[in-house]
Amino acid sequence: MLLQKEFPVLKTYILPSYNIKYPKKGKNLKYKLFLSVPSIISAVKKERRLVTQIIENENIIGVISDNRFGVLSKKVPSVYITHQLNVLSGKTSFITSKIHQIIIEQFNECWVPDVEQEPNFSGNLGHFNEPNLNLKYLGILSRFQYQKLEIKYDLLVLLSGPEPQRTLLENKLLIELKNYKGTILFVRGVLNIKPKFIETNNFKVVDYLLSSELEKAINQSKIVLARSGYSTIMDLAALGKKAFFIPTPGQFEQEYLAEILNKKFIAPFATQQDFKLISLEELNKFSGFKIHTTRINLEFFNLFKRK
Repeated sequence: MLLQKEFPVLKTYILPSYNIKYPKKGKNLKYKLFLSVPSIISAVKKERRLVTQIIENENIIGVISDNRFGVLSKKVPSVYITHQLNVLSGKTSFITSKIHQIIIEQFNECWVPDVEQEPNFSGNLGHFNEPNLNLKYLGILSRFQYQKLEIKYDLLVLLSGPEPQRTLLENKLLIELKNYKGTILFVRGVLNIKPKFIETNNFKVVDYLLSSELEKAINQSKIVLARSGYSTIMDLAALGKKAFFIPTPGQFEQEYLAEILNKKFIAPFATQQDFKLISLEELNKFSGFKIHTTRINLEFFNLFKRK
């Protein structure tokens, strides 16, 4: 696991997988997610039991859950972190949003990684007037910091997300970017036991980069091509980069976020099906991200003080 590579000295526990299956066709995603509901419910029950054991064994004084429904406890303060107070799912958005809000209400607080007022990046996803959720806004969160480094790559490709869509996009980009006139660093976003490394005159391909390596690579890149996932957006905002987004097919959240940034003339996007090399020329019409810095309000952690 990537986190174990990032923090090798920390003790880790493996939580049950939700076993969500993703289809090749984005339009079938909602149906696949519906079929995954029984496995999700089973996993949530298992993780609740596991978290209870961890709290007892490790003398835990508080829990912070990153979108894990069952990572909470009635014995210690529990916080849920999400930017999706509203969960977009097309015509069923009201239902999926309501279900998620009911889950969030079980936690003591909900921390949203965004700013409360405009301008913000999560839009209607992360802004919802509901006192029962006990919301607190953290600001833009990123593990990265801006560094003024010499540009080494004209284009940085960051692949991420579930299969098979990650592989489908990888195969498409390897073809479309073949005639790109500039240097490319292509990060596949996969963890292999024996990492693959390919390098030609202007095209370098790696399986993954650890945080320090990725931070340096983004700072050294002129343009970033990536999925419009919210964590990626926050990272690019923290580093003030120009970006082009390709939302994961069928993921309404990523499509919505890409549309927000497009309307604000921050970053253009294209569907996975429609993307062509020439699409990158749209970047000339967009400003890119301005550098955002956030100081976390440490008083939020007073919630975990023992009484």
